Amino acid sequence: MTETTTTRVDDPDRWRARSQEGMALAHWAEVAPERAALVATAPEHAADSRTYAELNARINQLVRALRARGLRPGDGVAALVPNRAAFVEVYWACLRAGWRFTPINWHLGVDEVAYIVDDCGARAFVVDRGLASIGAPASSDAAALVVRYLCHDHPSADTEGFDDYDEALAAQPSHDIDDPVPGVTMLYTSGTTGRPKGVYKDRHATLVVDRAVYVPGVVHLLTGPLYHAAPLTITLHAALSTGSTLVLMERWDAEQTLRLIEQHKVNYTHLVPTMFHRLLALPDETRARYDLSSLFVAVHGAAPCPVHVKQAMIEWWGPVIWEYYAATEGAGTLVDSATWLAHPGTVGRPNPEGQVYVGDEHGERLPPDEVGYVWLRAADAERFRYLGDDEKTASSFRGDYFTLGDLGSMDAEGFLYLSDRSAHLIISGGVNIYPAEIDAVLLQHPGVADVATIGVPNDEWGEEVKSVVELHEDLATVDHDAFQAELIAFCRDHLAHFKCPRSVDFVAHLPRQDNGKLAKVRLRDEYRRAAEG
Repeated sequence: MTETTTTRVDDPDRWRARSQEGMALAHWAEVAPERAALVATAPEHAADSRTYAELNARINQLVRALRARGLRPGDGVAALVPNRAAFVEVYWACLRAGWRFTPINWHLGVDEVAYIVDDCGARAFVVDRGLASIGAPASSDAAALVVRYLCHDHPSADTEGFDDYDEALAAQPSHDIDDPVPGVTMLYTSGTTGRPKGVYKDRHATLVVDRAVYVPGVVHLLTGPLYHAAPLTITLHAALSTGSTLVLMERWDAEQTLRLIEQHKVNYTHLVPTMFHRLLALPDETRARYDLSSLFVAVHGAAPCPVHVKQAMIEWWGPVIWEYYAATEGAGTLVDSATWLAHPGTVGRPNPEGQVYVGDEHGERLPPDEVGYVWLRAADAERFRYLGDDEKTASSFRGDYFTLGDLGSMDAEGFLYLSDRSAHLIISGGVNIYPAEIDAVLLQHPGVADVATIGVPNDEWGEEVKSVVELHEDLATVDHDAFQAELIAFCRDHLAHFKCPRSVDFVAHLPRQDNGKLAKVRLRDEYRRAAEG
């Protein structure tokens, strides 16, 4: 697909006004209808490629299809769809129809999907046919659902109770709706106290992005799953709201990333440190084979990046690498390559100024270089709340600032350095894993007296999941290897596999604090010291 016609001169003021309505794609469909909006890279899914005119038309059709089935502004829409065109269509339909969009991690199990569908109050649920085995059972338990769609081709899927997505769209007119209402997103993030929580904001904070940074016509490469906040916002939203072309990767692969950058002359991409590690592990001849000169921004975050890994990436790709510190709940810091090289290990200065500070548990500011909690600003339109958990929301805020429990220090020049993520949080391959959820499952096993799940060092993933188990006395002589396999299998029956322990250790007694609580930080630190030799 190449751009061949222009029906309207690009007017930044008109673009901004349309963006505030959630209609940024309609603007680009007028300005550059034949420009490539989506480029599918999987040969079997070539039909997912869309021009701006085609993509905008299908979004209008989806809005009308859901409105015809009773959806009104403020309703929730959930999507269990991989990195394919339908995900993009559902997302942008929500933003122009006033709906609350919740993407669901397609690595989850049936029970976990069902919980999110129910908790987010979805009145429409779009499921990829390839994920029907976890989406269909989950949706059957959600009594509030009024619409269920299956999209994409997958002949073995059970379609009972679902409408066909493409047929529903085809029955509707494709011209722009004349009554747009800005929508919002509500992603789910877990906490150390158990079930995932919806992070809800009263408006979509990224409806309008900075055109000084994201120039129309450039090419973005999507590398991560769209159910995560960063790929959804930094890549999908930023690219398409500014008239850029988005190249879709359905599954990440190191050499394929290099191949796509060269083939599509990619300018922007978003990565996580685990991807850096795998890119650097490629043979020298493979790394030298591809022309990466088109790339001028590669942004990364989601987990701390080892200094030596980032240095090696900058040496290879040049000063195109930017790092941020942020979360689903809000933004924090930003740093470019040159500044990072002058301050190795920093995650940058607050962006904008005053966005971040380091304080104690009460929110009182600490002096430079003293380790404390990292507090991020979320005032006015950025304010969020955890759906259904007012206590968690209130405990996270001190005035306009909130903390995720991450620890760090800020030097006299205002550069932030992370000492650690929250006391119990595990970050493996850029993905947050919450030990309380794993502990709750393992404690259901009759042989487990107590358990502490922690993150232990892993060269490739940053951390991996380990559960340390205190057995019931009558199992003191059990075969540890066989019982480890049994507990891992038990955990996998209840949770997504990426959350489950990769190893289980057995101890006579778990360490505890004076108040009787498990001393997880102490336990984790013991394992880290042992790993460091």
